[in-house]
Amino acid sequence: MTEASPARANMGFIGAIVAVATIGGLLFGYDSGAVNGTQEGLTQAFGLSKDGLGFTVGSLLIGCFVGAFLAGRLADLLGRRNVMMLAAILFLLGALVQGFAHVQWLFVTARFFGGIAVGAASVLSPAYISEVAPASIRGRMTTVQQIMIITGLTAAFVVNYFLAASAGESTAPFWGGIEAWRWMYLMQAIPAAIFLVALLFIPESPRYLVSKGRNDQARTVLTSLFGAEVAAAKLEEIRGSFSADHRPRLSDLKAPGGGIRPIVWAGLLLAVFQQLVGINVIFYYGATLWQLAGFTEDQSLQINIVSGAVSIAACFVTIALVDKIGRKPLLLIGSAGMAATLFALVYAFANGTLDAAGNLQLSSNLGTLALIAANLYVIFFNVSWGPIMWVMLGEMFPNQIRGSALAVCGFAQWFANYLIAQTFPRMSEWSLAGAYTFYAVAALISFFLVKKFIHETKGKELEQMEG
Repeated sequence: MTEASPARANMGFIGAIVAVATIGGLLFGYDSGAVNGTQEGLTQAFGLSKDGLGFTVGSLLIGCFVGAFLAGRLADLLGRRNVMMLAAILFLLGALVQGFAHVQWLFVTARFFGGIAVGAASVLSPAYISEVAPASIRGRMTTVQQIMIITGLTAAFVVNYFLAASAGESTAPFWGGIEAWRWMYLMQAIPAAIFLVALLFIPESPRYLVSKGRNDQARTVLTSLFGAEVAAAKLEEIRGSFSADHRPRLSDLKAPGGGIRPIVWAGLLLAVFQQLVGINVIFYYGATLWQLAGFTEDQSLQINIVSGAVSIAACFVTIALVDKIGRKPLLLIGSAGMAATLFALVYAFANGTLDAAGNLQLSSNLGTLALIAANLYVIFFNVSWGPIMWVMLGEMFPNQIRGSALAVCGFAQWFANYLIAQTFPRMSEWSLAGAYTFYAVAALISFFLVKKFIHETKGKELEQMEG
């Protein structure tokens, strides 16, 4: 097995490729976080009920699970880079239409297509990075995707905060007489345009090229990445990892004896439980969550920014550890830490009081406990499940089934994400402590599932992946 080591690789070229590919992650994060702080504007503009707000926010996620599934399959047909370019176009158009829409159906439609772009970027950026990076640093390179996701989320929080502060409140008119909450969506068009142009300057994945029989082009890309000597041997190894009698297809996910391959079940476990722990309640509904807990809108938006900054810092810990101690130990640490901190949040919310209007109020001590527990929870997630799930989905599957497995696992991940986002407004109305008990129990269960079913992939070449 030929190892494409960093010492023999063109790290400047690989770094540039990673930088471009992870703009998709930044847009993934920005589009996911832009809605955080716009909910009052959406409610007023479209006259939304609690369920209507949940659907309007969640419509992005419907597009996400459609986009993740389609992207995984289209990536095998059209190529990783070409599908990312389609996603960039949808990011750009979705941002503009969401910002200017004055009827709910148009806003939801734009949010749906923006979601297709988010779903596509979420599965293709880490897969593409895994297919061009040396095995010994692949975890670190792919973790950059999570940093960019959280950077996008944090950028959305910062932009939302300053737009709302500058206008006076999120629903007040701002530049050009357009409400500040609309500008929160429109600002995304800038990185979307940059992503579209930058994609023109990176190559197609060599493993996709081999799957299409375009071996000369694959050799050229591999030579640019690793040098001529490594490229020749690596090309033969990649060719040997694909089926000789047919191109990649969805039916490859079936095990020889029937049923679904065990490696696909493992991917589904990672994909679904990353969402069942409730992380995106913090990211999508952070402002609403903290207002439910008794903080002002201004304080809630500031808390979002702190959570985003903490998340980015946590991802740098992952970069330092992922290729040293491995993926599985980080997942186990994350599951245990998230369970503990989520149960602390349950305690804080369960012991709060209700004001005359029925709103939850936390004492000074309980409020401090909730803030500390929430930020520790975000740290544990972003040291572990946040980046590691994407790292593993991008690398754990054999070449023959990677696109199809990503389609299925990406669909499952985003569908679980949608269910959590759709149900939180109603669950929080019933019981904030009850909602967080569900997330805490899911985190606890994930520890035992990882221990039993997840196998380490640290340092393995993609051609060594089995299952």
